[in-house]
Amino acid sequence: MRCVTLRCSDAELEAFRACALGPLCGAPAGVVRPLAARRCGAGMAARRLWALLAALRAGWCLLPQAGYLHPDEFFQSPEVMAGDILNLQVYYPWEFLSSSPCRTAVFPLLTSGVAYWVLKALQQLEVCSRCVSSYTLLVSPRLLLTVFSFVLDYSVHRLAPVWGADPWKALLLLAGSYVTLVFYTRTFTNTLEGFLFALLLVLVSSNKSDSSFTKPTCGPLIGVVIAAGFFNRPTFLAFALMPLLYWAGLNADSQKSIKTLINPFLKLITCACFTAVVFITTDTVYFTSVGLDSLFSFTNSSLFDVIAQLNHRVVLTPFNFLRYNLDSRNLAQHGSHPRVTHFIVNGVMLFGILHLLAVDAGFKMLKKYTHQLMGVGSYYRGWPRLSVHSEGQPTLLLFYFVPLALLSLFSHQEPRFLIPLILPLVLFSASQNRAMKWKPIIIIFNVLGAFLFGCLHQGGLIPCLFHLEHLVHSSESSDPPGRYTLLFAHTYMPPRSLLNIEKKDTHVEVIDMAGSEEETLCQVVGQHTNNCTCSDCHFLVIIPGTVRATISKCGVLLKNETLIFPHLSMEDPPRISFLFSENWRSQLGLHILQLGRAQQSL
Repeated sequence: MRCVTLRCSDAELEAFRACALGPLCGAPAGVVRPLAARRCGAGMAARRLWALLAALRAGWCLLPQAGYLHPDEFFQSPEVMAGDILNLQVYYPWEFLSSSPCRTAVFPLLTSGVAYWVLKALQQLEVCSRCVSSYTLLVSPRLLLTVFSFVLDYSVHRLAPVWGADPWKALLLLAGSYVTLVFYTRTFTNTLEGFLFALLLVLVSSNKSDSSFTKPTCGPLIGVVIAAGFFNRPTFLAFALMPLLYWAGLNADSQKSIKTLINPFLKLITCACFTAVVFITTDTVYFTSVGLDSLFSFTNSSLFDVIAQLNHRVVLTPFNFLRYNLDSRNLAQHGSHPRVTHFIVNGVMLFGILHLLAVDAGFKMLKKYTHQLMGVGSYYRGWPRLSVHSEGQPTLLLFYFVPLALLSLFSHQEPRFLIPLILPLVLFSASQNRAMKWKPIIIIFNVLGAFLFGCLHQGGLIPCLFHLEHLVHSSESSDPPGRYTLLFAHTYMPPRSLLNIEKKDTHVEVIDMAGSEEETLCQVVGQHTNNCTCSDCHFLVIIPGTVRATISKCGVLLKNETLIFPHLSMEDPPRISFLFSENWRSQLGLHILQLGRAQQSL
């Protein structure tokens, strides 16, 4: 006879006990059955709500979200692949130049690359005439990442019983978080880091039973995940440290001999090295062949060329990444922050009350163990061990705070660096009903976060590029096509790929002035308006409403103006007084100005 172990949540187990044991203990059936019915009804309601949030995640990706979180969501993957695969005009960031390769090409190829290959194949097969457009260029990579984001849901459902959390409460905290809705549907390397961290936690966490742990046997897969995470972002080692120590402890407890103890670690190292060789080979071919042609060419000549290139130069992108980021002068160019920014600001900005609950529990745990070590309160019995049975889930807190502390050692600290930590945080918050009494605050916080980052933040730039793509392509029927000069000022870096302009076309020029001063901006605007001599030339300036008045001071003729609403620039925030004036829409909008020749000399 085979014995089958069924895993269920604490709530389901309690309901079963109430139904099975209630009559034996003298409880009236009329009391037991409504209790079980209420719990079953609550479970069904949680499942329906999770399904609704999952549909919202996919639907909002397709809508699409207009918020623009950070240039890296485009310039670490889609922009590069659009140039390589679809042969579009793009801006290649310095990390992907062959002179300074700091990002692996493997994950961009597997995400945005796959999405764009599908679009290219559909268009070549004439399945659809407009398979490649600004909309599909934006949405297809995001949709692929959105599908991958359900790895988090799977991981939470698998891990919740192991760590004493209710699976559906944890899933609701995850699916209802604006971090999942906004950040995990974008093409960040941090998003991939979160997926790999979730898989690692599943692999290292053993199935819990009443008295013992099953033998961990996932060494090879753990090695693959760690190597892949390291090449995606070397900071993955900060997230992997505590799970690896936990897994090593489980191995030490379950093995009886030195040989059986070492064997899982040898398998882990072997698979990690093999995965690293795959990444190094792909990156070397990609960055030394200047494109993708030799990556997928299987002729004898190209094979010898590839081997010659491998012998000539081996590209180690993670070490180039580390060498660059360990130099404080380089980090200062991207912005320096106090070392406590992750702990005090970014954790609260991303996770709200859940971060504060973890901080409170962390201080209590630290106080408790400090008293134990100092001999206060109870007799010292040795160093506290990592255990899922420990009161307060200290292991989950270590999974959360150790990576946070290690990332805080770097002076450049952005909120998105912490998004992989959502998984241990929701598992901790869903245990012992910690987050339930804060439900209204959690809902309000996530609704505001989703609206701010999913809609408002730089929210006019993506619709602006959609509008400009239509405008530019509508003039292609003329011979010769109209020339367009697009100048962006005080916005995030515009992804050129969304304009859908092929490299061979030269009738569109993009100028990114970033946050230029008024004098510099007026000088460039004046030069372009005065040098515009052709009859079908168009000079467009794209600028937020908060600095719209700057163009009026440049002494140029305004031919046409289009307002795209809403658009919030945190670098040039609107003044509160303007938000209560009749001009508030202009302040919270992005302006597309078509300019003519200057009216006066600058």
